[in-house]
Amino acid sequence: MKNKKRNSIAKNIVHLFYSTALSSGLNAAALIVLASYLQSHNYGIFSVALAFAMIMGYFTDAGLSEIVLREGTKRETEVSSLMSSYIKLRAALMVITFIIGFIFIHSFYASNPELIKTAYCLIIPMVTGIAMQSIGTTYFQLTERMQFYGAIRIISSFMLILSIFIGMMVSLTPYQICFLYGLSYFTAGLIGVVLVSRNVQISLNKPFHKEILNGIGSFTIGGLLFVIFPHLGTLVLEKTVTLAEVGMFAIAYRIPQALQQLPYIIAGAFCPVLFRSFNSGDYAKHRELSTTQIKITVLLGAAIAIPFYHMSSDIVTMLFGVKWIMAATPLKILTLMLILQSVSISLADSLTTQGMQNRRTLVQLISLLTGGVLYFSFSLSNGVIGAAYAGLAIEFLILMGFWLMIPGRLHFAVKAIGPYLTVIAICMFIPSALLGSFPVVSVLLSYIILSAIVLVDKDIYNAIKILIVGKILKGSSTSKEADHGV
Repeated sequence: MKNKKRNSIAKNIVHLFYSTALSSGLNAAALIVLASYLQSHNYGIFSVALAFAMIMGYFTDAGLSEIVLREGTKRETEVSSLMSSYIKLRAALMVITFIIGFIFIHSFYASNPELIKTAYCLIIPMVTGIAMQSIGTTYFQLTERMQFYGAIRIISSFMLILSIFIGMMVSLTPYQICFLYGLSYFTAGLIGVVLVSRNVQISLNKPFHKEILNGIGSFTIGGLLFVIFPHLGTLVLEKTVTLAEVGMFAIAYRIPQALQQLPYIIAGAFCPVLFRSFNSGDYAKHRELSTTQIKITVLLGAAIAIPFYHMSSDIVTMLFGVKWIMAATPLKILTLMLILQSVSISLADSLTTQGMQNRRTLVQLISLLTGGVLYFSFSLSNGVIGAAYAGLAIEFLILMGFWLMIPGRLHFAVKAIGPYLTVIAICMFIPSALLGSFPVVSVLLSYIILSAIVLVDKDIYNAIKILIVGKILKGSSTSKEADHGV
């Protein structure tokens, strides 16, 4: 594969970190402002429509982005032909998605015209924008130039918060606000497509890259399940609790959901290199990289979760006001998902990059079916609190499933998962039990314990040092390093 010079892993992580931190911050700000403007009932309706928008947005991809990364890391692949085929398929999938999606919405919510109208205002511009953005982010992830990947996300977030503020200033209706919300994604998507067109020649007349269809079934199902999970609770709760309570749960869930993007930075930077190491037959390097990825992601997940776990009431009151205080306890529970998800995503990446997508899909399918039952039963008996515990239980099932499916699971359990989760549990629960009345002190003590992990574990300490100086993943020869840009 011939393309422009790749960045190093360290440089890509830096680009991903600041762009994800900024975009997640802006998205969180948009959530805060939107929740205040729409109130709990309208925010509940918006949350259901947004869940459908995100799921339909995935159907326009259907796992193709992962396949493009897989095919693009093969030396014989022509990127221009691959991207042209990718765009053709996405355009076709988008048309099919709109037809089937709106038929389903009309059938399922025929008695709720308010929700249907909100869905139209939000979904059409947003899903189109997601499809176009993904074309840009996939290309720049493939070519390992994450500065452009990050730029697309930042632009989208800036447009999002700008559109909400404009809507509030001119006192737009909830429907009009939802349309502006979707339009911000559309605008960023246009910019993403323009950036791609300036870096690679896209011609729809090029021969179709047939290999892009290999294994698409498992990638499609697995990716769809991954996208459904964050919205499963909202969709189920709409049938078991009031829309106002759905809004409370959505607030509590979306904070860790936004924050989980930071551990995913590591996955985004490691994924192309994991594919490459496995495709080249360097299985020992692949396992070493996967172990390092688990350690770094779980540390980052814990570092993000600590203040939200110990200070959930203060944070909810400060961000949303006293009227949203019922979201504090669910937020505290759901914050623990960040830690479990940080392990799961690394295990899932290891499975995918070893060609074991079917195993990943099976775990996700079982967890989804179980999760629907858990959300329904827990929320029916214990409302929003029960739903929060259901969300946490689902993430634990996913982690255990991935671990049972992965080759070398004993290695990962002994070297990373077991000791790290044990120590992180200590640094979360003991300060809370002993110093619950002093949340700030609990946060400081937790960070001290977490820092000690880095200092004690020489492997992770050295890995972080290597990342900082930008020399991670040394190849077996100088020419290989030059070729891969590491």
